[in-house]
Amino acid sequence: MPHTSDIIVIGGGIAGLSAAAELSRDASVMVLEAEEQIGFHSSGRSATMVHYALGDRLVRALTLASRAFFESPPDGFSEIPLGRRMPVLVHAREDEREALDALECDIIAFADLERLDARGVHELCPLLRDDAVHGIADRDGIRLDPHALLQGYLRMLRHAGDELVTAARVASVERRCGVWTVTVEGGASYSAPILVNAAGAWADKVASMAGAAPIGLQPLRRTIITFDAPPGTNLEDLPFAKTVGDQLYFASESGRLFASPMDEVPTEACDAQAEELEVALAAYRVEERTTIKVDRIHSRWAGLRTFTPDRNPAVGFAPDSDGFFWLAGQGGFGLQTSPAMARIAASLILHTVWPMKDLVARDLSPGRFLGQAA
Repeated sequence: MPHTSDIIVIGGGIAGLSAAAELSRDASVMVLEAEEQIGFHSSGRSATMVHYALGDRLVRALTLASRAFFESPPDGFSEIPLGRRMPVLVHAREDEREALDALECDIIAFADLERLDARGVHELCPLLRDDAVHGIADRDGIRLDPHALLQGYLRMLRHAGDELVTAARVASVERRCGVWTVTVEGGASYSAPILVNAAGAWADKVASMAGAAPIGLQPLRRTIITFDAPPGTNLEDLPFAKTVGDQLYFASESGRLFASPMDEVPTEACDAQAEELEVALAAYRVEERTTIKVDRIHSRWAGLRTFTPDRNPAVGFAPDSDGFFWLAGQGGFGLQTSPAMARIAASLILHTVWPMKDLVARDLSPGRFLGQAA
């Protein structure tokens, strides 16, 4: 006999776990994760900041709506802080000043920004080259702990008496008489009237298995390296530093520095691995934009960032499949927007009060990719 619940969530990354935890307040939920651990492909490999230099107005609104959760999580959510304060510095060369001006105008409604001249830029981040002569700083950024966040949502789910099943790769999905039945490799089956597709890079595949039209998701690989800072560097005071264009970000990490060339390499849904070309590109861009010499790379990894065609998430019931709910396409901002996204998903599924004042449901509807009304 299948295991039954009110809602099945496919995917144990940040999207699936946060939504499941929120839903578990008012419904019974079963989370199925293909891997043996949560957040394996994307969420657990993220160098996540709460900042507003990422995405567009919609992403910034979701980030702002999520911030209070990180600063004051529910009682018992986590035994350790979900993050720590870290300034965010977006820096620019003289020829990039116009782009920095435009970004400042886009962000200023969401954060208290400080405009910096060359002296201010180098006081905040002495590792930058002399050609970094303009900057904007958000001194109230938060460096999130993705593992603490994932474990907190899992704790919420289990406290409500609901379950996570790992090593539960989906083999088939079918709907009969108003009930979804998901069978995993190994033969176990799970049934519920509502199926939440939070399968990340695999979400289009899950949709096809369920008979719903794919929405055109594209997984993109991103690479991160770690290396030593120059001797005498005060790592505690360094900001999260990002070029105004998507070329490089770096910050301190466990006594070293980490950096990404902000690569977006199209790939299939897979267990992403760091490729030599992107690893070399990361080191090159560090040396191009900073005074650091990357003599040795201590570690390297890659993760998947999966986007919809318009790079905003798809959240809502599929217009072509009853009881099939999309929660996909959170790209590189899934962690920093997870509290707001979870509340949105729960409001749409449980028909409760809409939680966002700056967005409406059609902004996120998967129907926009299928040529149908939201």
